[in-house]
Amino acid sequence: MGSGTSTQHHFAFQNAEKAFRAAALIQRWYRRYVARLEMRRRCTWSIFQSIEYAGQQDQVKLHNFFSYLVDHFTPSSHNERDFLNRIFTEERSPQASETQNCGDYDSIEVPDSYTGPRLSFPLLPDHATALVEAFRRKQRLHARYVLNLLHEARKHLVQLPNINQVSTCYSEEITVCGDLHGQLDDLIFIFYKNGLPSPERAYVFNGDFVDRGKDSVEILMVLFAFMLVYPKEFHLNRGNHEDHIVNLRYGFTKEVMHKYKIHGKKILKLLQDVFCWLPLATLVDEKVLILHGGVSDRTDLELLAKLDRHKIVSTMRYKTRKENKKQAEEKGNANQTGSAGRPSPWFLPQSRSLPSSPLRPSTHKAHRAGRSSSVPCGVPLDPKELSRRVRRSVDLELERCRQQAGFPAIKEKEEPSSSESEVDSDAEEQPQPTPEEWRQVVDILWSDPMAQEGCRANTVRGGGCYFGPNVTERLLQKYHLQFLIRSHECKPEGYEFCHSRKVLTIFSASNYYEVGSNRGAYVKLGPDLTPHIMQFQANKATHTLTMRQRISRVEESALRALREKLFAHSSDILVEFKKHDKDETGLIALSDWAAAVESVLHLGLPWRMLRPQLVSSLTDNKLAYKSWLENLAKEKLSQQNIQSSLLETLYRNRSNLETIFRIIDSDHSGSISLDEFRHTWKLFSSHMNIDITDDCICDLARSIDFNKDGHIDINEFLEAFRLVEQSCSGGDVSDCPQVTNSSNRDCSSPGAH
Repeated sequence: MGSGTSTQHHFAFQNAEKAFRAAALIQRWYRRYVARLEMRRRCTWSIFQSIEYAGQQDQVKLHNFFSYLVDHFTPSSHNERDFLNRIFTEERSPQASETQNCGDYDSIEVPDSYTGPRLSFPLLPDHATALVEAFRRKQRLHARYVLNLLHEARKHLVQLPNINQVSTCYSEEITVCGDLHGQLDDLIFIFYKNGLPSPERAYVFNGDFVDRGKDSVEILMVLFAFMLVYPKEFHLNRGNHEDHIVNLRYGFTKEVMHKYKIHGKKILKLLQDVFCWLPLATLVDEKVLILHGGVSDRTDLELLAKLDRHKIVSTMRYKTRKENKKQAEEKGNANQTGSAGRPSPWFLPQSRSLPSSPLRPSTHKAHRAGRSSSVPCGVPLDPKELSRRVRRSVDLELERCRQQAGFPAIKEKEEPSSSESEVDSDAEEQPQPTPEEWRQVVDILWSDPMAQEGCRANTVRGGGCYFGPNVTERLLQKYHLQFLIRSHECKPEGYEFCHSRKVLTIFSASNYYEVGSNRGAYVKLGPDLTPHIMQFQANKATHTLTMRQRISRVEESALRALREKLFAHSSDILVEFKKHDKDETGLIALSDWAAAVESVLHLGLPWRMLRPQLVSSLTDNKLAYKSWLENLAKEKLSQQNIQSSLLETLYRNRSNLETIFRIIDSDHSGSISLDEFRHTWKLFSSHMNIDITDDCICDLARSIDFNKDGHIDINEFLEAFRLVEQSCSGGDVSDCPQVTNSSNRDCSSPGAH
């Protein structure tokens, strides 16, 4: 009996041991399986982010090039000067534009056949809710209501401080949402899961409402509507994509002109002004700072709270203005004069910022003492200067009254002296931000956190900086804050803590790169200011996919984008391969392949890990690089009947060409007029030292205008580029139009080159 019991225990022990070994084996296998999936996911993520940031670098380079042309071109007429102003900035008086926009939407009639949502002001909660439902059903808001809503939103935003104050005492909780990027489904899902805005449910949306997605207009309309309904509970921060220059490249400008072909230009012009008035940050209970990008080692919240944010038209370009001797002396005197009285704490709401007038000079010291335009609190003007400015202001007003009454305009007299013309032009221009003010705004809209200590330039994005834990800690201690909430970066889980949980990144656009690529998230703050993260997936298709299926789907999309990038730079990559193939065998080692590809693309990717997905066949562990490049081209060539080198160039420059087209199309009409084409060519010719006549420019424009309608659309623009590139690649360098046009057609001077 005893021996039988011991035998049973022995067998039971052996079975248990086998079960434990099997469980350990399964666990080891599963951990390896998950680790491989995680490695694939991280590689995929690196591909998407590297390509995205490379596009931002291209945007900065392209914009810097056009900025250089503008800064070094001397306009010869008022038309050329107006064109230059329209390319990047539309300097105007906000009061005048407000009156103009008010009349714009009043004059627009809504037809009886219109079945979309209708708005009446002041807005009620039902109006905003109905707007969400209408957009969910794919209805479109009429242009009249769009302009009316933007006009009302602008009136409200003008009254807000640069840093909004939010308290949990007045609401049960505050919900903070990150980037939406035109993805309306994510916004509707957040409202569905978290509840619509109300006095008990406050919201802060942290910038980047537009671009990339297809419903940016609808998102703006919903956000502005709820902001007007609940002005104390619904808050918006400006992001780096609330910028009319960034919108040229990333889709929002194109979306507006597509949806509102007739009134799109008015909408874009008003939106540019509205974006400038968006607050820069939000402070919750004076302890949690919410801003879009991040901070730097020079971030000064006091200066940010007091500067005139409306002067920051775009963070892509700082426009300087020459100062005459008298203004420089006034500025020097102002810097030596201190402000009287004790300064108020930086976080207290300041008086609203209004544009400076000739009677209200703006100086750097005045910004630090109080908002630039709250009251005339700057340094007293010299009596003669004050008299001159008053006289100039009265003359301008009398001239406007004469024109409105129908009297002919007084012709300009002789050109005044250089000093007088500079003073007069400065009196009419909208005041520009100081370099320090501009840098402050760029840093909070473009910066990203990093794990290392210190602060360095953000060369990956091309703007802002990378800030380390010590920079965060220093800012929190200086202003007695608990932590920062920022957005600006897509995260796989929709959120990420860093810097010892002192910085929280929130990103609310799910499936940003591809369906299944990432979750969206928002954070809820109660009176204890403890962050409660809520994650979501707005696309139902992702719920039916396994982890492996989801990663495989996203990986396929990322590799397809990477192959397009490789194909677009095939010629440069081939040159690098030949450098490593000194014996001209046609074969290179995999390490040389990885080094050559990285030296051309500069994406910082783990190329050796990506090799199995990108390189299929090897010969003695070496790559036949010519056949590999030919395989990259096969897929593209099968789609379009264009030679490989030309298609490569089109793939490489398509985004830049579209951006250039929209920059030249300064009135956003969807086509380039003859005047716009002529002014742009003068910019290029001055940069290249080519003396080209107006007749030659007109002939060139007519040759690009294939359908002879008097305008150049985007397809004609790209086709002209294709034909020029084809002619250059078909012969030697001497056959290129840019070399022969000027001499063969007598359009340039002999010494132009």
